Amino acid sequence: MKIAFIATYPPRECGIGTFTNNLYKSMLNTEESQKDGHTGFVVAISDHDLYYEYTEEVKLIIRQDHQKDYLEAVEYINLSGADVCILEHEFGIFGGRDGSYILPLLQRLKIPLIVTLHTILKSPSYSQKYIMQEICRVADKVVVMTNKAIELLIDIYKISKSKIRLAEHGVPDIHLDPQECRKAFKFENRKVLLTFGFVGRNKGIETVINALANVVEKYPETLYIILGKTHPNILIESGEEYRVYLMRLVSNLHLEKNVVFLNKFLDEPDLFKYLYACDIYITPYLNEAQITSGTLSYAVGIGGAVLSTPYWHAAELLSEGRGELFGFGDSEGLSVLLMELFDNPEKLATIKQHAYDYGLGITWPKTGSKYLKIAEEALTKEPKIVEKTDIDFNLLILPTFTLSYVNRLTDDTGIIQHAEFGIPDRIKGYCLDDNARALLMALMDYRQIKKNRTLELISIYLSYIHYMQNPDGTFRNFMSYNRNYLDEIGSEDSFGRTIWALGFLLGNAPNYAYYQAAKKMLFSAAPNFDKLESIRGIANTIIGICLYLKSNPSDANMVEKLKHLSSILLTHYKENKSPDWLWFEPILAYDNGILPLALLHTAGILNDEKVREAAIESMNFLTNLTFLDHHLSIIGNEHWYEKGGERSFFSQQPIDVMSMVLMFDEAFHLTKDKSYLNKLYTSFLWFLGENDLKVTLYDFETKGCYDGFDQNGVNRNQGAESTLAYLISYLAVLRAYEEHHSTD
Repeated sequence: MKIAFIATYPPRECGIGTFTNNLYKSMLNTEESQKDGHTGFVVAISDHDLYYEYTEEVKLIIRQDHQKDYLEAVEYINLSGADVCILEHEFGIFGGRDGSYILPLLQRLKIPLIVTLHTILKSPSYSQKYIMQEICRVADKVVVMTNKAIELLIDIYKISKSKIRLAEHGVPDIHLDPQECRKAFKFENRKVLLTFGFVGRNKGIETVINALANVVEKYPETLYIILGKTHPNILIESGEEYRVYLMRLVSNLHLEKNVVFLNKFLDEPDLFKYLYACDIYITPYLNEAQITSGTLSYAVGIGGAVLSTPYWHAAELLSEGRGELFGFGDSEGLSVLLMELFDNPEKLATIKQHAYDYGLGITWPKTGSKYLKIAEEALTKEPKIVEKTDIDFNLLILPTFTLSYVNRLTDDTGIIQHAEFGIPDRIKGYCLDDNARALLMALMDYRQIKKNRTLELISIYLSYIHYMQNPDGTFRNFMSYNRNYLDEIGSEDSFGRTIWALGFLLGNAPNYAYYQAAKKMLFSAAPNFDKLESIRGIANTIIGICLYLKSNPSDANMVEKLKHLSSILLTHYKENKSPDWLWFEPILAYDNGILPLALLHTAGILNDEKVREAAIESMNFLTNLTFLDHHLSIIGNEHWYEKGGERSFFSQQPIDVMSMVLMFDEAFHLTKDKSYLNKLYTSFLWFLGENDLKVTLYDFETKGCYDGFDQNGVNRNQGAESTLAYLISYLAVLRAYEEHHSTD
């Protein structure tokens, strides 16, 4: 039997990676498994584009936040000759909202699937519940580590009991002399308490520190070791805030001689030295929703004395005298319990004996044998038939998403608007239009993958917008390369696009400072909303207002502004429409998709049927005119399409494609009609050669986008507008693909 494992893996510092490494070895590196001819390989989930020196069993790497990697991985697994696949599941280790990127991989897998669930939520969000149910649906066997997990899967997620198997968390078969370990650490005359694992607020370490204040009065030799690094995700979001808080607490309670912080992630041999050396192991988690804890299993498995709050795994594992429980956040109760055990060494020894006896049955070799039996059971089922999806997305044919060209166009002022071929044209300077688009693109990218460089770009573009805002809330548009203003007030189009970007930021702010800056700019601009006359300026502004209202729905004043502006668009539509011309003007000009897009957004916010009807009608009218022979054919700017006249096929520009992509994206959100996703994807392929000239607009060398094409061929210049239109469209495709696989 050949087994494919999908999970995080050492040297990535992750508990699930350690689990997978032990599972791999216990299933495949034993004499019995090698005698039976069992082999396998690992597909490792890597994080934040970090590079790891993996061992030889890792044959493929999935970058956590790169959707295409998951699709490449399932193709590799399906062609690898593997008989069965084992997935270690935890929401946080896969990309996408609630780890949704793993779904397309699992749905395309052609071999039996076994899933180990490391987290099962009692109160999941809609998305989390759907993802868990979908994973369990495609899985042949679902492995959990506690009886509580079985109960939750059946009661909350409605998973058939016949599919669920219990295999407790394995414990390495490591045996050390406790006294030798204590001597090595110079703990001979100390009463040692230990907590191990990634440090974060949910771990409740302050409960133990507060309990020590009473304990050390009677037992001044007590030493509490907090062994573990701050969780990487917490480091990104809030740094060492929690660790600093704990250190201040230690100082305030004068426990500096009794508490030690070891900011390390230890491998198992070193970890077990500490486990054997300590007198009592403590897991003081703050709530019950912890379905499994590897370190808890380790402590019990070696025969350690464990004190814990009654989270699900602890309540089950420490029953029948294998440990003691204290209340969540109950420092006083823990203090009493510690002194009771220190006062009664016999009771402490009895707990250790019960734990040791139980631990003999949960060593990794025994857990590995259970998994092999589960795998053999899964293989007896009928071969899988991969269901064909009704969404014709193929991310594998797309170029890799990259901001390299944007980085080349961007300096510390903003993004340069024009380029001669692929070289930034500094003579032309900067414009508000492109910096607003760039801000929108960077925010969309940061929502997808949280990279530090993207955060820096957001700051640059937001700063440019701030610098261009006039005291009355309007905006200038153009600035020379030497930072001189080139106009007093910019176009209404540039105003609207800026409001769009600011509205998106307020719904997707990467931090509080950016949120407040954007809010100040948007509300300073708001008095000018009623003065807008250009319908595209109005449409862009409407989109910005709607994006703001999605996260601030109770802002009655902004709702009224939305109603007023949308009524102007509706009036234009009613005055110009006829049975054969369902449009807002007697002409189809530029950026046409932005007009139905604005009404689609409005319909979602106001729940207005008249707005919805106008949005769908105008969108369908535009679609019928621009979808020719199964590809997108944009209304060209050579001469615009007047009612009763002939449309132009040339001077097609990327900005028009972007509005079509976003229009179909919003149509799907509003209607849940999946046919719009196919239209979205087809529209995006315009950039890659599915257009009237059958030429690609994407430059695979510079990573930029050409400015369009006319009857003579491609315009080889690569300005900011074109590349940003491409990147925004690409990000919309990725987001739509993710949402299709993460919602029912």
